[in-house]
Amino acid sequence: MHLEFTAEENAFRATAREWLVANVPRDKRPDDGPGTREFDLAWQRRQYEAGWAGINWPKAHGGVGLPSVHHMIWLEEAGRAGAPPMGTLSVALSHAGPTLMAFGTDAQKAFHLPRILQGASVWCQGFSEPGAGSDLAGLKTRGVVEDNCIVVTGQKVWTSHAHVADYQELLVRTDSSAGRHAGITWIICDMKAPGITVRPIRTIAGNHHYCEVFYDEVRIPIENVVGAINDGWRVAMSTLSIERAGGVAGHMALEKELNRLIRFADDNIDDATGEPLLRDSRIMSELAELKAKFAGLRALAYTVVSREESGVPGPESSLLALYYAELLQRTQRLSMQLLSSDCLGGGSAQDAIDRYLQSFSNTIMGGTSEIRRNIVAQRVLGLPR
Repeated sequence: MHLEFTAEENAFRATAREWLVANVPRDKRPDDGPGTREFDLAWQRRQYEAGWAGINWPKAHGGVGLPSVHHMIWLEEAGRAGAPPMGTLSVALSHAGPTLMAFGTDAQKAFHLPRILQGASVWCQGFSEPGAGSDLAGLKTRGVVEDNCIVVTGQKVWTSHAHVADYQELLVRTDSSAGRHAGITWIICDMKAPGITVRPIRTIAGNHHYCEVFYDEVRIPIENVVGAINDGWRVAMSTLSIERAGGVAGHMALEKELNRLIRFADDNIDDATGEPLLRDSRIMSELAELKAKFAGLRALAYTVVSREESGVPGPESSLLALYYAELLQRTQRLSMQLLSSDCLGGGSAQDAIDRYLQSFSNTIMGGTSEIRRNIVAQRVLGLPR
C-alpha cells in the first residue's frame, strides 16, 4: 500500500487537470429525462475522443490501460473541476462494463464495451424487486429457458434511468427448485424488447430517474447470458462489489462541498450575534469534525484503490461506500442548517434543498447502511453472522 504519488502520477494529474479546466461543460446539466441522457453521452464522447475514457480499462477493451490509481486521480481532478457526474452512464461505466470484462463472452465484449466507452449506450440495473431489495436472493422475476431464448416475466423497482436506457443488467430466477442463491441468471436485456413497460417514480427530490420495470413474457436470446445459466449470483456479487466502491468517485466532490460550506459560514453574518456564522462554536465544531472525517474518507479511498490495483474490489469497498454515504448525508444536513434565503456558497437555495433530499438515497442504493455494516462485520472483521 502507498499513500504518496510518484512523479509520473503527479504529471498525469497535472495533464488531467489542465484538460478538465479547458473542457468541462459550462452548461447546467439537465435534471432528468432525455436531455440528461444526451448531455451525459455528449460528455462521455468528448472524453473518449480526447483519450480520457476508460483510464483503468485494459487496452484490449478500448481503454487507456493505466493502473487504478490513475483512474482515482482522474476522478479527483474531475470532482475538483466540477465535471458532470457519470449520471445515466454510471451503471455502464462503473459495473456493467467491468462485469462484462470479467464474465462476458468475446461477442458481448466486442459489441458492448466500445459502445459504453464511446458514449453510445446507456445501461440500467434490474436487480431490486418489491420483495427483494436488500434481500437480493429473494428475487422472483422468472426466466424460463425456451428453445434459444429466456422468457422473462416479473417486475423490478428502483431501476435508475430505465426510462432512457438501451440495455439492462438483469437478474432472473431460472431454476425455482434450487436454493436461494442458486438458480439465478445474469442477462443483458435490450430495453426496447417487446413486453417491457417502464414507469418512472417521482422522488422527494422532485426527479423521476428511478423507475419500475415490468416484463411480460420478454424473450431474451440465450447468447445474452453473462457467465452461465444459474450462475448469476456469483456474477452479481462481483457487480455489486464494483458498485459499492462508489466513495472513490465521490470524495473530491464532497471536499468541494465542505469547502463551500466553510466559505459560506465565514462570509455570512449571524443576525442574532452580528458575527460570522463560522464564529458559532457549534458550527465551527461540526465543520471541523466533517473535515477530519473527510481526511479519513480520502485515506480509506486511497487504501482501497491501492489494495485493489488488480481484480475486482473486495469487501473493503462496502466500508468505503458506507462511510461516504453517511458523511455525504451529514454534510448536506449541515448545508440545510446554514441555508439562507438567497444562496448557499454560490448555489441557489433550491439546489441545496435538492442535494439534501437526494442524499437520502445514498444510504439505500447499492445496499442499505445496515447491509453494508453486515458485510464489513462478516467479511472484513471476520465476525459471526
